[in-house]
Amino acid sequence: MNIDLEDLKAFVATAEMQSFRAASESIHLSQPALTRRIQKLEATLGVPLLERTTRRVSLTAVGRNFLPHARRLLDDLETSLLSVREIAERRSGLVSIACIPTAAYYFLPDVIGAFTKEYPAIRFRILDAGANEVLQSVINREVDFGITLLGTDDPEVVFDPLIEEPFYLACRRDHPLANCDEVAWAELADHHFITVGRSSGNRLIMDLALAGARVRPRPHYEVQHLSTSLGLVEAGLGVAALPRMSLPADPHPGIAAIPLTDPTVTRTVGVVRVPQAKASPSAEQFYRMLLTRWQS
Repeated sequence: MNIDLEDLKAFVATAEMQSFRAASESIHLSQPALTRRIQKLEATLGVPLLERTTRRVSLTAVGRNFLPHARRLLDDLETSLLSVREIAERRSGLVSIACIPTAAYYFLPDVIGAFTKEYPAIRFRILDAGANEVLQSVINREVDFGITLLGTDDPEVVFDPLIEEPFYLACRRDHPLANCDEVAWAELADHHFITVGRSSGNRLIMDLALAGARVRPRPHYEVQHLSTSLGLVEAGLGVAALPRMSLPADPHPGIAAIPLTDPTVTRTVGVVRVPQAKASPSAEQFYRMLLTRWQS
């Protein structure tokens, strides 16, 4: 069904003023043109909306029911246009994001760079934190949205997936496993295994995936950040299981990355937000660009 917004404006103005003459003057339209617009809207909907008499104009039962919907459509359009105009004209504002460190490092800068070229005056505040902290910051309305790997049962919070990535083995290039095409998780039981603490979302994903495994790696080192794991691997102290995004983007001279199998463990990185919380126009614009650029 194709409804013209100008037809809606004509209907709302006439319904509110109960006069074709007053309505036509308020929206700067001749009375014949106003009448044609309302007739066109009624023909599109297939029902009469107004009852016309010689003295006044009144709403039909269907018209009374339709009026608040028409007002809402026009209000939503005006709000959207004002938001776009604010960004286009003022080109200022603040976007506040909570983000897990790997995502903050590897793909967030690319989107921020593209956004800043269009809106150079918009500022960013980035809270790089663990998955749980990111989620809590969103729930507490401390940020506009978050990028993390944990969803929630909170009905107000929405999780929009961006990417699903597998876990890889990270080891030194002189390690016995470095030349393997793939490595089973059970094989790591014979090596010093570096893992992140139990409060980490990545640790939770690995523990759940390997809960039924007969043989699984036993942590020899426990750290708080994935970047620390890489430092210990590079020093030759052990091996680590890391999501692909946390590994060097280009071939590293000292670290090899090998797919882990039996089972294949993946994590999903996405955007968490509270749709009911009114974000700034700048944040909404950046959120749309983030999804568009990543999905394309």
